[in-house]
Amino acid sequence: MARYITDLNVSINADDEQLYQSQGYKKINVDLNKGARGNTIYLWYKQGNQNPITRVQVTFNDEMAGGLINAGYTKINKNLNAGAGGDYIYLWYYKGSGEFDTPIVEVDVTADTESDAHKVSLGWQRVTGDLNRKARGNWIHVLVKREKQTYICDVAATDSFASDADYWKEGFIRMDEDTNRGAGGSKVFIWYRQTTDPQRALTDLEISIDGDQYQSLQQQNYRLVNVNLNDRAGGNQVYLWYKKEGGKQPIKAIVLLLQPGKVAVYEKNGITVITKNLNAGNWGNYEYLCYRQ
Repeated sequence: MARYITDLNVSINADDEQLYQSQGYKKINVDLNKGARGNTIYLWYKQGNQNPITRVQVTFNDEMAGGLINAGYTKINKNLNAGAGGDYIYLWYYKGSGEFDTPIVEVDVTADTESDAHKVSLGWQRVTGDLNRKARGNWIHVLVKREKQTYICDVAATDSFASDADYWKEGFIRMDEDTNRGAGGSKVFIWYRQTTDPQRALTDLEISIDGDQYQSLQQQNYRLVNVNLNDRAGGNQVYLWYKKEGGKQPIKAIVLLLQPGKVAVYEKNGITVITKNLNAGNWGNYEYLCYRQ
C-alpha cells in the first residue's frame, strides 16, 4: 500500500486535468483561485512507497526563488494566481533524507479559516503562503501530514535573501509570508526546523513589541531571535523569543495568522495565538504568530 506523497502538480485548464488523470495523479477538489477571478486551478498528487516529498514551499516573488533552486527544490511552474491578478505564486517541493526531513503522507487544501484551524488542531501542518495572495479571493492554504509526529526544535529569522539556501540545506522551512507585509521595509521571514524527538522541542514562543517587553522576556530567560521582524518598516522593534524547558508540552506546529478577526477560531481549536502584532507601530497588515502544543 502506498505510504508517501511522491509528486505534486498543478492544473490550470482542462488539458492539464486530462493529462494528470492519465498519469495517475489524484486531484484535490478545491479551486486554488476560489473567490478570485481567474482560471480554475487544482493541486494534484501521486502516492508511492519510495522517494517521498518532505518539504513544501511557496514563492510570491523572484527573490524568494533563488535559494530554493540552489538547495535542490523542484518548482511547479504554474502560476497559482493565473488569470486572477495578484502576485505570481508558485509551489515548490523537496525530497530530503536528512535529520530534519520527515516524509509527507497526506496533502490537502483549505479555503476557509475554520477548516484550516481544525486541520492544524488534528496534527496537520500548514504551508504558510496564501495561494490567493493579493488576488482578493479566499485565503487558500496547502496542509500536509507527516509519517511521524514532528516538533519545532529551532526558530530563526532573516531580513534578506542572502542566506536562504544555507537555511534550506540545514533543514529549515521558511514561513512564506513577509512579517513586514504592507509596511515596506526589509523582506523579513520566520524560519523553523522540525524533529521527531520531543526532548529537543521548543516549549514556548513569545513576541516583544516594545522595550519593556524585551527586558521582561530577557529576565524570564527566553532566548532571542536577533532579527527585528519590523526591520526598516518604521514601526516598533519586534522580536521573536523562545524557550526549551523540560517537563513542558512540546510545540508541534506554528502558524502565521493574517486575519485578526479569526483569532477566536484558532483559539477554539486549541491553538495559542500570541496577540502582539508583528507590524506594531506601522500601517502594515496585522500578523499574529500562533502555535500548537
